[in-house]
Amino acid sequence: MDDLVAALIKEIGLRKDYLKTTDTKPLLETIYFGGGTPSLLSKEQLLRIFEAINTHYRVAPNAEITLEANPDDLTKEKLAELKQTPVNRLSIGVQSFFESDLQIMNRAHTAEMAKQSVLDAAEAGFDNLTIDLIYGMPEMSDERWKQNLDIAFSLPVNHLSCYSLTVEKKTALEKMIRDGKVKPTDDDVSAGHFKILMTESAKHGFEHYEISNFAKPGYYSRHNSSYWKDVPYIGIGPSAHSYNGITRQWNIASNAAYVIAINKNEIPAEEELLTKENRYNEYLMTGLRTKWGVDLNYIREHFGETFESDFLVQLNPYIESGDLVIHKSTYSLSENGKLIADRIASKAFMV
Repeated sequence: MDDLVAALIKEIGLRKDYLKTTDTKPLLETIYFGGGTPSLLSKEQLLRIFEAINTHYRVAPNAEITLEANPDDLTKEKLAELKQTPVNRLSIGVQSFFESDLQIMNRAHTAEMAKQSVLDAAEAGFDNLTIDLIYGMPEMSDERWKQNLDIAFSLPVNHLSCYSLTVEKKTALEKMIRDGKVKPTDDDVSAGHFKILMTESAKHGFEHYEISNFAKPGYYSRHNSSYWKDVPYIGIGPSAHSYNGITRQWNIASNAAYVIAINKNEIPAEEELLTKENRYNEYLMTGLRTKWGVDLNYIREHFGETFESDFLVQLNPYIESGDLVIHKSTYSLSENGKLIADRIASKAFMV
């Protein structure tokens, strides 16, 4: 871990000019520790990373600084350490409050750990907490999904990220389904769970601001919202992605190869030049997933009249069906439209 942390710190310095601005030290509004198990980092390691960040960037006084954590890592001692760092938001990978679900997902924590980690985080002074939940699980009834949500709403969380289960190849779950030990996932069940999610979150004052994300007023994820609003960002570490408005860049996945390359002052990354069509498609895909939708004026100004007219032609059936709702120049998804968000966006893609 020390070798990897040293490489992260070095990459921060090597790529300090990636976010090209007129400022000598660009301003960071959000910082996000994710993509694995950053909760394994010690307080000292985190502080070393923050020292490197502060050397090359200005961090806004009210910056949102998130750290992803597994429930089994969040002991009271660990939480006390984290409070001594600039981290001010925790994203806790709960996944489910039921033991059988956690076993199917091969999670290390228990249902009791999941609840206790949230309570302990709040007691430690973290008042900006988000948790992840998975729906569409094999054997998960509508009632059990609703119970999962009831537990979540009873806890001191102000943000939920909820995802339909995806069965990845070469995983324990995929093998259990193949061997007939667990029922396969069902799209109709997932759709039913999503409808329950939308209804119950609204009842408890959570705003549905992105397909998979729900928050109390004032607690939208500022970091993720920046992705959806086309704000440039820099990613540090293995597999990290970066975007500057013109190109997208991603580091290699191997920790060992990453460390070796960085120690040679090399950035082990591939880069893709985004065409106008790429940028338009991404604008549609991300914009339609949010409550803000996509703006026809923005399409005209940034991509041209051809893209504007094609958008209206391709998506007219969804406008007529009520899956797309128009407000002035913006187009956003209705509740039924949210069930087929990817289908609607891809229909208007330019190739």
